[in-house]
Amino acid sequence: MPLPTSSLIISTYNWPEALELCLLSVARQKIQPSEVIIADDGSGEKTRKVIERFENTLTVPLIHVWHDDRGFRKTEILNKAIKQSSAAYIIQIDGDVILHPYFIKDHLQISERNAFVRGTRARLTKQMTEETLASKKTDFTALSRGVYHRLNAIRIPVFKALGIRKEMRSRSVRGSNLAFWKSDFVLVNGYNSDLQGWGHEDEELAARFINNRIIKKIVKLSAVQYHLHHEESSRDLESLHSITLENTVKNTIKSCANGYSCN
Repeated sequence: MPLPTSSLIISTYNWPEALELCLLSVARQKIQPSEVIIADDGSGEKTRKVIERFENTLTVPLIHVWHDDRGFRKTEILNKAIKQSSAAYIIQIDGDVILHPYFIKDHLQISERNAFVRGTRARLTKQMTEETLASKKTDFTALSRGVYHRLNAIRIPVFKALGIRKEMRSRSVRGSNLAFWKSDFVLVNGYNSDLQGWGHEDEELAARFINNRIIKKIVKLSAVQYHLHHEESSRDLESLHSITLENTVKNTIKSCANGYSCN
């Protein structure tokens, strides 16, 4: 069965040094996505210049989708970015991760109709993050110095089936390592743009996938990424977002009102 066309969606906000590392790791992919789309939640000139440099070096189209900075509006910019995608399959990451060279290939090989994928991520310590930003290093393994959550950095292709399990629950879904069919995203009307600020937007999207009988595939031993250390975003609105998530689950809500079709 041929691999689907894919759009790699990278969300970012005012951390151009991290985005540069992320894009360097994209350039090293053994299989490139059909296109790369930057979902930019209002970054400044430094981020634009990083993207312009890679427009001339990546072997696939690089599209910069931006809106003005009016606070944390990640749901809106992701809807706008995915609306501009032309591929059948969406692979979504954050701009503060470094991808294993087989990241895209792994995601495409585990893609499955009527399913979305929740990957995991290893992490880099604060010290290793600082060293990595200075050196622009993008080659890590599970045994590298400064890596923790090492189990999430193990890639064993021959055993990858053992690292996959399925469930109909939206817990622990993070947009940093997420993949789904664009048609399924449109079906549920994308991200809920009423969720402004940090917290649970990815789980709420996943809950609507599940309410439409689209199963979650939890993946380990493949689709490896390394998350750069940073301070946490404000969680002032997390409790309100949690109420929305609980309502989506409890009432089996299949589509949001203010989502993809409105952006």
